[in-house]
Amino acid sequence: MNKFGNYLKNSYKELAEKVTWPDWAQLQQSTMIVLVATILITLLVWIMDFLAGGGLNFLYKILYS
Repeated sequence: MNKFGNYLKNSYKELAEKVTWPDWAQLQQSTMIVLVATILITLLVWIMDFLAGGGLNFLYKILYS
């Protein structure tokens, strides 16, 4: 049990003293980068899905009509 207590103390000490937390401007900038990247990746996946679906529908119409 003593090892677990030491682990918790050391973890808290590391979190409180050694971690560099971003300031408000850095946090906003990072959030915007993540938001823009998420939107771009979502659009890319949507376009790929749309093209693949259209291509498969076209192929099915040719083969099974």
